[in-house]
Amino acid sequence: MNLVLRELVERGAGMVTRGAAGQVVPSWTLRQACRNGELVRVLPEVFVAAHLVGGRPGAPVLSRLDSALSLRAALAWAGSRGALSHLTALSVWGLHPQAVGDLVHLSAPASTGLRSRPGVIVHRRRSLTIEPPQVVVRRGLRVTRLEQSLVDCWPTLSPADRRTPVIRAVNDRLTTPERLSAALERVPKLIDRAAFRHLLTRLADGCRSPLEIWGHEHVFTGPGMPAFHRQVPVRVGRRTVYLDMFAERERVNIELDGATTHGNPGQREIDLRRDALLAAIGILVVRFAHRRLVHEVDEVRRETLAILATRRT
Repeated sequence: MNLVLRELVERGAGMVTRGAAGQVVPSWTLRQACRNGELVRVLPEVFVAAHLVGGRPGAPVLSRLDSALSLRAALAWAGSRGALSHLTALSVWGLHPQAVGDLVHLSAPASTGLRSRPGVIVHRRRSLTIEPPQVVVRRGLRVTRLEQSLVDCWPTLSPADRRTPVIRAVNDRLTTPERLSAALERVPKLIDRAAFRHLLTRLADGCRSPLEIWGHEHVFTGPGMPAFHRQVPVRVGRRTVYLDMFAERERVNIELDGATTHGNPGQREIDLRRDALLAAIGILVVRFAHRRLVHEVDEVRRETLAILATRRT
């Protein structure tokens, strides 16, 4: 390969565009590198070093690249006309894995000439502008705003998988139920929109996991149950501890242990130390395992009511 072109490809971490190459070498140099099998065209005007193309033969070249390189290549092709969106955007936000072979999703204004290509799906929108606040830069990549990305992905994920990235985004303080509700309002015809709105209501109530949502709806509401306060910050010494479900009058904190924590000795030790700290300031911690919450609803309710009644006396 021409030495100048090779240096340009290396500076681009294995990628070069025709426009960048044309500024330093004649056009025939790029064509010769492709004929020699040193560069491979992945999208119009975008080329990568041949040794970086892996995956299964016959798949689109873009889908045979390392996921990080495929995203950079798609954005280089789109230029200022597009941004990563949908499931691809969620991968950039750290809420969904992007694997080799996954299609790259781009959103672009309807007025642009971008069209889907092998390995990349282009979603055209009339009201989209490729600038803040609709598009931001995350990890050096142009990506649609998180709230819009989550709404876009809701109908593309299976019903069993839809809630996870939304809950994680709120738990990681990347967004809020209020901001997500505002984004949802702008898409009145979204598939299964009612379920999304219901999830946001529960997150606004303070639920932070599917198990907490289950408990809220099936166990810890109804006659005799207090109005639990959720995710209550409590200062214990130099630490701030967040309480899952706090009955303030009774000073009882209900903790819901997910299935993944069951049988984990390390997590159990952390929980015991935390519970001891809370006991020192008069807060009783009551823990219910995933299995009991789901399969022993009535018994858990009775135990909770009995504990609360005892604390009141």
